[in-house]
Amino acid sequence: QLQIVESGGGLVQPGGSLRLSCVVSGFPVNYYEIGWFRQAPGKEREGISCINTISSSTNYADSVKGRFTISRDNAKNTVYLQMNSLKPEDTAVYYCAAVRLFQQTCTRNGPSYDFWGQGTQVTVSS
Repeated sequence: QLQIVESGGGLVQPGGSLRLSCVVSGFPVNYYEIGWFRQAPGKEREGISCINTISSSTNYADSVKGRFTISRDNAKNTVYLQMNSLKPEDTAVYYCAAVRLFQQTCTRNGPSYDFWGQGTQVTVSS
């Protein structure tokens, strides 16, 4: 059974940076398409980034494009989300999810994913 554990969240000032980690256990991480999602209080879950299995192609929501970077370290079975130039509106619980798909363009559609982590809180505030 594949398991996912996120870490790296915390409190950061506007303009600051954080790096979230998504550690996958049970299967090699490059067997799965990985997505990062977030949900702020009172808002719908947003798919913000993903990385595919075939070519490590990535995809970003407009809200984070140019500020966030997703990457994968196969040796550590980990996917990272580097978050720079953080804004108060980035405050949310961030989730990592996995699905066994092989496609050229990864999906940021939450219902497409089968396995989810427990989430990590990111708070951007002065």
